[in-house]
Amino acid sequence: MNMDIEKIIREVTAQVGGHSTVDVTNMPVFSQTITAAGAGVTADVIGKLEHSMLNPDLSVAKLEEACQIARKYGVAALCVSPYFVPRAVEMLRGSNVAVDAAVGFPHGAISSAAKIAEAKECIRNGATELDVAINILAVKAECWQDVASEFMEIMALAMGKAKVKAVFEHCLYTEEEKVKTLSLVRSCGVDFIKIQNMLSGKGASCDDVRFVRNIVGSTVGIKIDGGVKTLAFTQELLAAGATRIGLTATAKIAEEALGRA
Repeated sequence: MNMDIEKIIREVTAQVGGHSTVDVTNMPVFSQTITAAGAGVTADVIGKLEHSMLNPDLSVAKLEEACQIARKYGVAALCVSPYFVPRAVEMLRGSNVAVDAAVGFPHGAISSAAKIAEAKECIRNGATELDVAINILAVKAECWQDVASEFMEIMALAMGKAKVKAVFEHCLYTEEEKVKTLSLVRSCGVDFIKIQNMLSGKGASCDDVRFVRNIVGSTVGIKIDGGVKTLAFTQELLAAGATRIGLTATAKIAEEALGRA
C-alpha cells in the first residue's frame, strides 16, 4: 500500500480545522427500514451480529460453547483475543463465521511494532477480521503520524487476507479528537470503525452511530458494542447506520429474530 502519510495528515487537519464541536441533532440519518421480527429481516439481522468473547475468564469450554452459538445461528463473526484465534479457527472450520481477533485490546497503547506483530500472527493463525485498537495515548499526544503509519502498515499487511476495524473508544476523546481520529483512520482505508464502549461503560447509542457515520461517509462499515440485549435495539442501531453489532446476548437476539423467544 503506497500512501503519503504526510498528505493524509495535512488533508485531515484541513478538514477538521475550525470544527471543534459537532451537533449530532442536525446530522443526516442513514436509515434502513425497521420491520417486525420474522418479516423478512431475520437473516439480515443475524448476519450482522458479532458474538464477542473477550472476558479475561474465558475458558476452553466457554469458547466451545461460543463457537457452537456462532455456528448455529450463522452470525458474521466470533470475536476473541489473539490467544484463542487458532482454537476458534479450528472449532469454526467449515462454517461461514469469521474469526475476528482483538488486536492491541483495549487501549491500543502498545508499540507499533508489537501491534503489527500481533496482527500478523492473528492473520497467520487464521483470523479474517481484526479489531485494531487505536492508540489512545498517541491521539492524546497529537502524534497523528504514529496513528496513521500504524494503520497503514496494518492495512498493507491485511490486504486480501483480513478486514480491519479501527477500534474507537469514543468517550475518551474530545469532540475535535473524535473528528480528527475518525477522519484519519478513514483516510487510511479501514473497512470498519468499531465504536467501543468498554472503557467507559456508556453503552451503545444511535446518536453515536450517526455521529460516526456523518464523519466516515457511506462506504465504511460501523460496528458498535455496549450492552445490546434486545432485537428492537439492534434494529434501531442498524437503522441509524451501524452494519455490525458486537454483543454477548447473541443467542437471545437470534432467537427473537427467529420468532422463538
